[in-house]
Order: sequence, then C-alpha cells, then structure tokens
Amino acid sequence: MISSLRGQVLSIGLDHVVVEVGGVGFAVQATPTTLAGLRRGEEATLSTALVVREDSLTLFGFTDSDARELFGLLQTVSGIGPRIALATLAVLEPDKLRAALADGNISVLTQVPGIGRKGAERLIIELRDKAGPLPTADGVADGAPQVREQVVEALLGLGFPVKQAETTVDAVIAEDSSQTTPTVLRRSLAALGRKR
Repeated sequence: MISSLRGQVLSIGLDHVVVEVGGVGFAVQATPTTLAGLRRGEEATLSTALVVREDSLTLFGFTDSDARELFGLLQTVSGIGPRIALATLAVLEPDKLRAALADGNISVLTQVPGIGRKGAERLIIELRDKAGPLPTADGVADGAPQVREQVVEALLGLGFPVKQAETTVDAVIAEDSSQTTPTVLRRSLAALGRKR
C-alpha cells in the first residue's frame, strides 16, 4: 500500500498530477481543490490510496489523511467506487460531507455526480455513525479540544513558551475548527515563524 508520496510536481492535469519520487513519475488522481494547491516544479506531499483492479493500479491523492480515510470509507458502501468517492470529496469538503451524513441531508449528497436519491440514502444509513467527529452548533468540531491539546504539547516540545503556543493554536483553530492535528501544527508553526 502506497500511503503517501513526497516529491517534485512534474505536471498538473485537469484530474491528476504527476509527482516524481526517486526518479519515477507517479500519476495521481486528485480533486480540483487538491490540484489547485500544487505548483509545477515545487515539492508536494500527498496522502494517497492505491486502488488495485484486475487491469489497473490507480493512485488517488489527498491533501491530508482525513480526506483519504473518508475516500476509503465511502467505497465501503455498495455502488460507490473510487471515481464516485473522489467526486464526492471534490463536491463536498470532509466537514460538509460529515454534516450531510449526520443530518440525513439527501439534497446535499445528490449534488455529487453519480449519486442519486437511493445512493444518498444508502450513504446515510451505512456511514452516519462511521464518518467521525462533526462540527457542532458553535462551529467547533468535537475533536477540536483534543487537536488543540496535541498541537500545544508539540509546540512546547519544540521549545515555544506556553502562552505563545496556546494563543497561536487558538487563533489557527478559530479560522477553521475542522482542521486535523497535522494541519493545525503546520499552520501554527508558520504563524510562529512569522513572529520571530
């Protein structure tokens, strides 16, 4: 299983990117949002899922492991293959997808090409309890306190003062409460780097 790739972006197409790793160019299928964050000639890191078929090996790439896990979870539902799973994540960001599943919102799910009413109902029934933490009424994800704690701890381990670490992490989480721990850590380090 190829779970991540890091290398130079050789080319970017409408639905894929070619990343060179150790002299080998890997074609990776990705959503428009993921592709928009990549630049030709720059280094990129993608969380990936390898889909094996009788006649093909296809890599799908994501900006973080959260999206990759949802991609795999979507395919556990009958009738949802890798193409529709990728289309789902192209139309709905992970937090919007989780909210639609939790609320049983069929109209949001049927915005995805290839998912009709019956497919949306199947997704809701099978994934409602498996999709992970949701944004709550005040906009803070259920996992946010845990993410905050982990990132503050990591920053303290890197030698940042407690107050500075907590203030920075709180500001990053306030921008988008659905971020994963690695994303919050990366953005916090970037913010702290600007202050030095």
